[in-house]
Amino acid sequence: MRETEGESTVLGADITPSLDLVFELLSDSRRRYALYYLNNQPDGVATLETLTENVVALERTANCDDEGERIGDTGDDASDLRTGVRAELQHVHLPKLEDAGVLEVDRRSETVRYWGQPSLEEWLEHAQHKESR
Repeated sequence: MRETEGESTVLGADITPSLDLVFELLSDSRRRYALYYLNNQPDGVATLETLTENVVALERTANCDDEGERIGDTGDDASDLRTGVRAELQHVHLPKLEDAGVLEVDRRSETVRYWGQPSLEEWLEHAQHKESR
């Protein structure tokens, strides 16, 4: 677990997080997309690179119309998008999830390990179902 100046909320399988925390964690699409991918991995483990690629893919899918055309396409280069998503995951979203005790980041190997939490997963699966329509 990361050391931070503030108090971190550590979740365990036997501790039910508050709805405020669950919804705060799920409130950002990039955090949700990362959790969707990690939750669907048999061992809950992914490299930062693989996680980034999957978040980018989900964002691109979410920003397409019914014909598969990108909505609001700004012409961003794909590598620029990946770089931005990776930086935001590393510096914003993964630390927030790590502080909440939902996952652990190994910075040396750039590997993320998701720790399942039933209450969070219930809302996560509901959100994924609603977003996949």
